[in-house]
Amino acid sequence: MISAAGYAEAVRPVLDRLLDSEADGIARAADLITASLRAGGVVQTFGAGHSEVFAAELVARAGGLVPTNRITLHDLVLHGDAPRDVLADPKLERDPAVAHQLYALAAPAPQDIFLVASQSGINGSVVELAELVTGRGHRLIAVTSVAHTARVTPRHPSGRRLADLADIVLDNGAPYGDALLPLPGGGAVCAVSTVTAALLAQLLTAEVVRRFHLAGEAPPIYLSANVPGGDAHNNALESRYAGRLRRTA
Repeated sequence: MISAAGYAEAVRPVLDRLLDSEADGIARAADLITASLRAGGVVQTFGAGHSEVFAAELVARAGGLVPTNRITLHDLVLHGDAPRDVLADPKLERDPAVAHQLYALAAPAPQDIFLVASQSGINGSVVELAELVTGRGHRLIAVTSVAHTARVTPRHPSGRRLADLADIVLDNGAPYGDALLPLPGGGAVCAVSTVTAALLAQLLTAEVVRRFHLAGEAPPIYLSANVPGGDAHNNALESRYAGRLRRTA
């Protein structure tokens, strides 16, 4: 049934399956992230299109990790020298060359870890970035739909998918095509990958913080900027990573 209640009913089993099937991957990913942070690294996140939700969920959030940086296609204009109209191209994420510009603008340290999200895992910028970061020795955690990526042809010249390059692949649980509720005449509505991506981001955060606590260490966590003392607390932690964390409006 296509309704709010119908969508909620369809989402619940997807979330339940994710919590069960991805528990081991989340634990292993949290180990890699924790090791990177302890070495002075930053979590570099990237997602194009609606996969940006995963990247945004990890970065500069109240209750989230401070040493995080979001890489976005908008960086080409905001931090690079690309003309503004480059962002008008709806197929920009399919261009492998974009990845090299984004990596250079992020200027990651060797100990930084990358978390890259893509529902399909086949577009040029995503796969090229994955090749680039793994070739430079960074650890890579991928968030993708295993069901979707297996059914589509890679657009990258190498013929590889994001999942082929990652140290750890987290399945976002979304079906082929992303939408959950079938329409009587064909097709479907109401995507789920943004819901599961946000859940994965918070599960990873929780497990990283757990590892810090078990080791008797204080995790670098944001307070809400809208509570007394929040700005001072956050600024003090961000100062440890001066010049490495981009925070724009």
